[in-house]
Amino acid sequence: MLALEAKATLEGWGHRGQYKVAGLQDFAAARLPLERMLLDLRPSSGVPTRSMLTRLPWAGFLVDSKEAAPPGRRWLHLHGNARTVQPGDVVEVIPSLGKVGVRYRRGSNGNVLFATERCNSFCLMCSQPPRKIEDDWRVAQLCELAELIDPDEQSLAISGGEPTLLGDGLPQVIRHCSVALPKTHLHVLSNGRLLGEDDYAASFRDLHPHLTWGVPLYSDSFAVHDHIVQSEGAFAQTVRGLYALERAAQRIEVRVVLVRPTVERLAALARFLYRNMPFVEHVALMGVEPIGFAKANHAAVWLDPVDMAQALGEAVTFLSERGMRVSLYNLPLCVLPRDLWPYARQSISDWKQDYLAACSGCAVQAHCSGFFSWINDQWRSRAIAPIPSFAEVLDE
Repeated sequence: MLALEAKATLEGWGHRGQYKVAGLQDFAAARLPLERMLLDLRPSSGVPTRSMLTRLPWAGFLVDSKEAAPPGRRWLHLHGNARTVQPGDVVEVIPSLGKVGVRYRRGSNGNVLFATERCNSFCLMCSQPPRKIEDDWRVAQLCELAELIDPDEQSLAISGGEPTLLGDGLPQVIRHCSVALPKTHLHVLSNGRLLGEDDYAASFRDLHPHLTWGVPLYSDSFAVHDHIVQSEGAFAQTVRGLYALERAAQRIEVRVVLVRPTVERLAALARFLYRNMPFVEHVALMGVEPIGFAKANHAAVWLDPVDMAQALGEAVTFLSERGMRVSLYNLPLCVLPRDLWPYARQSISDWKQDYLAACSGCAVQAHCSGFFSWINDQWRSRAIAPIPSFAEVLDE
C-alpha cells in the first residue's frame, strides 16, 4: 500500500500548488506548460541531473538530495518510500505543512476527485466522517487538477462527503472534465438527497459523455434507511433523487452497504429495486469498510459475511434472473459460496488493499478483492482460509 501523503524537504516554495510529475516521456509528450510540471531528477527516472533539460522553466525539481538540485531553483525531496510519487502522478506541494499530497496516481484503480468534507447524512458505517467546514474552494482546485490528469485515464470517482453540497460547483467541475477528460468515465458517489430539489438533477443532462451516479439505498423500508443514515426523511429524498436522475437521462448504480439491518431485509430491497427502479443499470452489494464511524458502531453494523450467504444468494439470483446487473464488492472469495464468485469484483482501491497472512498460498488470490488495509480481528470473518487449488473449486 502506497501512502497518499509524504513528508518532504522543500526549498523555494512560497505557496501551495498542484503539479504534474514529469519524466522523459511526459516531457516528450509536451502536453502541459513546463511551469505546471515537476521534473523528476531522481536516479530511477533516467533524467540526467546535469543537462540542458534542467535549464528549462520547470515549476521545480524532485530530487534525492539537495546536491542534485539545479542551483537557484525550487526543489523538493520526499521522505520515506520514494515510490509514493512517480512520473505521471499529480502532487500538491504544501509548504506550510512540509508535505506533499498525491492527488492523482498514474495507473491506480482508486483515483478520486475529493469534492468536499461536508455531508448531510451521518451514516452508521461512514468511512469518511463529515466535517462542517467551508470548502467551496475545492471547485477551482478540482478543475485545475482535471487539467493535469492523464487524458487517457479510464475512470475517476467524484466523492466526499456529499458532492452535491457544492451546488452549482459540481456541474462546473464535471463540465470542466468534459473538456479536459472527455474519454474518462466519471462516477459521482452521492447520497442523492439533493438531486430531487429545484430540478438540480437536470443540470447534469448532457454534461459529460461518460457520467454515472452511485447512490446508496439501504432498505425498502424508510425507517431502516433513515436509521442507517441517521437522517429523518432521507429515504424519501433519495428516492426522489433517483427518479430525478432518471428523468435527466443519467446512468445510475445503486450501492448497498451490507450492514446488519440492510442484510436482514436484503431480499425485500432487491424486489423493491426491480419493481420500482428498473432503470437502474447496476446494483453493487458492498462489504463494510472498517474505519470511521463503522468502528464506533461495530455491534450495530457488523455481520460476518459468511452469515450473509443466504440473503446474498437470494438477492443476487432475483436481480440477475431479471436482467439487472449485480456485483459483490469488498468481499473476499473464501467467505462466499462458490455460485456467487462470478459476481465478486476486485473493488478495493489499490492504495488501501491488502491480503492477510492466511491468504498465503491461496490459488485464487489474483482474482480476489482482498481486504481493506485497516482490517483487524474484530472485522475478520471466521471463514477466511486459503483456497489450495483451482482443482478443489472445480471438484465442488
